[in-house]
Amino acid sequence: MSAIDTVDIRNVGFIGHGSSGKTTVTSSLLYASGAVKRLGQVDDGSAITDSDPEEIERKMSIATALAHFPWDGKKINILDTPGAAGFVHEANAALKVVDTAISVICGVAGVEVQTEKTWQFAAAHGLAQAVVINKLDRERSDFDRVLAGLQKKFGREVVAIHLPMGAEAEFNGVIDLMTMKACTYSDNSGKGKESDIPAAFSEKAQSARETLMEAIAEMDDHLMECFFENGELTPDEMTEGLRRGIRERKIVPVLVASALKGIGSDRLAGFVSALLPNPGDRGEAKGTVPGSEAESTRPVDSSAPLSLFVFKTLADPFSGRISLVRVMSGTAKLDAAVRNFSRSSNEKLSNLSLMQGKDLSKVQELKAGDLGCLTKLKDTTTGNTLGDPGAPVTYAAVEPPEGAISFAIEPKSRGDEDKLSNAMARMIEEDPALCHSRDPRTHEILLSGTGITHVEVALAKMKKKFGVDCLLKPPKVPYLETIKKRAEATARHKKQTGGHGQFAECKIAVEPLESGAGYEFVDKIFGGSISQGYRPAVDKGVQEASARGVVAGYPLSDFRVTLLDGKEHPVDSSEMAFKVAASMAFRECMKTAQPILMEPIMEVEVETSEEFMGDIMGDMNSRRGRVQGMDNSGDNQVIKAQVPMAEMLTYSQTLKSITGGRGSFHMTLAHYEQVPAHLQKKLVIELAKEKEAES
Repeated sequence: MSAIDTVDIRNVGFIGHGSSGKTTVTSSLLYASGAVKRLGQVDDGSAITDSDPEEIERKMSIATALAHFPWDGKKINILDTPGAAGFVHEANAALKVVDTAISVICGVAGVEVQTEKTWQFAAAHGLAQAVVINKLDRERSDFDRVLAGLQKKFGREVVAIHLPMGAEAEFNGVIDLMTMKACTYSDNSGKGKESDIPAAFSEKAQSARETLMEAIAEMDDHLMECFFENGELTPDEMTEGLRRGIRERKIVPVLVASALKGIGSDRLAGFVSALLPNPGDRGEAKGTVPGSEAESTRPVDSSAPLSLFVFKTLADPFSGRISLVRVMSGTAKLDAAVRNFSRSSNEKLSNLSLMQGKDLSKVQELKAGDLGCLTKLKDTTTGNTLGDPGAPVTYAAVEPPEGAISFAIEPKSRGDEDKLSNAMARMIEEDPALCHSRDPRTHEILLSGTGITHVEVALAKMKKKFGVDCLLKPPKVPYLETIKKRAEATARHKKQTGGHGQFAECKIAVEPLESGAGYEFVDKIFGGSISQGYRPAVDKGVQEASARGVVAGYPLSDFRVTLLDGKEHPVDSSEMAFKVAASMAFRECMKTAQPILMEPIMEVEVETSEEFMGDIMGDMNSRRGRVQGMDNSGDNQVIKAQVPMAEMLTYSQTLKSITGGRGSFHMTLAHYEQVPAHLQKKLVIELAKEKEAES
């Protein structure tokens, strides 16, 4: 396909709940347009935009995919986004670079959880929106019920421009309320045969057309005046009014389809081509001057200075990094030298391509508003801005969601351990919602994600792509120990083995500090009872002993050690001897200092609708949580609480169960508190069993 100018480009993102048929709608459009030779299907793994082995195996989209097709002289770019809860963040990132969001709704299930979330994403990005009610050939599908649900949830601006002909298994065509024509389909080619509206549907179609006409007339006073004077609008007035209503987000048109049977595909393609906004209709691209917060804008015009935004990165073990981009302004030309303003480095556009699922086709240029991909860039990653070195600008990246759940990962072999760091970095480039770290207290490698499926898929992909195999297990809680009382002790280390022996004696005091103070060492020796060179060894010996704990093997914290006195030998004393003596004195102090176990307390915020408040607060109480207060967040409520980390390891699944997936939460470390006595006893027993099993 040759380079298409901005006015003839349409960028559409398919969003919605999982299993609503977004990928099948995409496949049907590609097939109807002739962009592909067969109708790809999710069930047999042939769908163009579900090409990852994990997607084929699980029969679900797990990453945003790019495809395109021609229709009536226009180039239509599609971003097919995931709808499963663990991957819906992909939709939010994709909507940054499209001009219209089309929600695909199941004709049986209607408005579902991720429908609402992705609708909110689209509204936050200021996008034009439309709806396709899919799967109307299924048993128990009901167009009228789903339309009513949409209008109740999202407002009266949601209005039908299509009606289905027939219901469930009898659904075989579409009534277009703009042209008042029927279109019937006899195969899955996606191309229907136009005819007059059958008499059985005429009255309903006329009533629905009047509703549509009223919605369009409300666009402005002129259209309203024409409507009242003539009793209707002309076809041109309806078309222009609908186009403007969509662009200004005052009308959300509803179309109908059965993508698997090809019903409505040509009507959807024609609607996108004729009525949806082009990239220039949204106005100038807004960015900032690199290194400052000053606003900088660019016209979405092919003659403007070049700027590109990288909205997604794919990690390919053979091709390397593949960067999906939108040309925000100007024209991207093959072999052009550009500047990465986000990383202050230079790049070359040596491989410029269009993307059809996983297949790349090289092109010479891409014009403003178009979507394509770049390969073999050196430093560029998701969220970066590239452009003309003489016209710097950066565009804001979409922030990935916080990890809702963390797991410990353990490489299966030493070879896997050596390759893990590099493989994990590549995975995070592809999906910034993943987070990889090492806990300095438990020494575990942690992988955080939006849910257990998200993390499991990441590990499966890492094994298939990079040959790194890891085990997944719940993370250890990073408990700490501390003391409640001051204590003193003197310890002597003396050993004679022939030749030089070992001798050291030290007197120390330990005392508790306030929570979060950590460790403090104070030298209160006056004179030379212990030489200055040996005193740091006392400090080191105490630290090494305290790191092993005394209650359950967890590090000791929030205490002060004071070196009070000691003795040394002119020949037999050494740093090692004083480390041993300090360790002995520390353990002696612990016998009377009342050591206790401390657990991390998390600051938790849960956002949910009011109907689930009681259940969530009850669950918080059962987790030893303390509710701190509540705030409003739009239509939702935010519950703030402090809860022990040990009680939050499985909270993601519980919250999903309580709210049906509508709730979300995040948490941060607040402080440490003493573990209740009965739980401390239980933890000590469990730790002893673990150590016994390991030995």
